[in-house]
Amino acid sequence: MNEISYYATGKRKTAIARVWIIPGSGNITVNKKAFDDYFDVDTARIIVERPFVITGTLGKFDVKATVKGGGKSAQAEAIRHGIAKALLEVNPEFRPTLKKEGLITRDARVKERKKYGLAGARKRYQYSKR
Repeated sequence: MNEISYYATGKRKTAIARVWIIPGSGNITVNKKAFDDYFDVDTARIIVERPFVITGTLGKFDVKATVKGGGKSAQAEAIRHGIAKALLEVNPEFRPTLKKEGLITRDARVKERKKYGLAGARKRYQYSKR
């Protein structure tokens, strides 16, 4: 990475993405794999490219991301969060448009832990009268 690169960390659920964006032709690499090979679902591809579409910079930056934890959907959203934060380093004027779309805010919803004495986080065991 000898050119100017912009770094940001994106998070969603238990997925953590480290994202570098470099001025380039729009190539996206995730965990050293091609973007289309890593994300086989089209919706994940749309999610990841969303910050570029909103700011009008689609195809102007190469993305290198390493992501761990979570499922593919959470990983895609973590990469999206990282790209949005990295774009703010490129141009702080993108902030209002990205903020309006909710891409800067870290989605803090995580799975609630199971409590003792219960079947799940909130589900009770079935009551038996007899």
